[in-house]
Amino acid sequence: MTFSRIGGWAAIGFASLLGGTNLALAPTHLPVIGDPLDEVADYFGSHAGLIGLSGTLAVAAWLLAVLFGAAVVAAVWPSERARGEAWSLVGLSGLVLQNATFTVFTATRLALTGTASDASATKALWRLNEALFAFNGTFLATAMLGLSVAGRRSGLIRSAHALLGFIAGALQLSAALLLPLVFDDPGAVDLLGLAGWLLWVVWIAWYGIVLLRTRTPAHPPSERQTP
Repeated sequence: MTFSRIGGWAAIGFASLLGGTNLALAPTHLPVIGDPLDEVADYFGSHAGLIGLSGTLAVAAWLLAVLFGAAVVAAVWPSERARGEAWSLVGLSGLVLQNATFTVFTATRLALTGTASDASATKALWRLNEALFAFNGTFLATAMLGLSVAGRRSGLIRSAHALLGFIAGALQLSAALLLPLVFDDPGAVDLLGLAGWLLWVVWIAWYGIVLLRTRTPAHPPSERQTP
């Protein structure tokens, strides 16, 4: 199996884990930014098993995300190097930073399952969790910007795919910029992040399909050989 195919399956696996985990958590009314502290304590105190399972799945998702990013770099690097560019490395850096941020985010969730009786600890952990979630969109935007530009300029992905990445990245970045200003009552700002997140899942799954079909390193349209 080629590295591109490994990265393709990793992207699809990542999108599946991401979508499946959130579909499982949604009916349980997982707390979001701005929810009352007592509801947060009650939720995490009574859903420790589910939160633990989501943490286990997150470990697999982080590995898959890095494999996907590395596969894109491998596919486009010959073309980027010839042009003196490194957009794919920008995108891979975004994925790595997103993984690092979400590791701490997930750790705070796990910690919250054991602090239901300690209001001060719950408050501190929840505020940290909210802040991490708010800023995480910055790194998702970086990943989609870098890998969309790299893929498009190297002829790996179509314009529509790159445009989807730009739109999703813009929504994520907008949410990251605005959430700190309306932290206690995010309102419609949360919807920006949600829309960007949904498009991010579609974008990475689409990229996975592209990688599964890739046999050789990508080249810009002008560099492709014609029969």
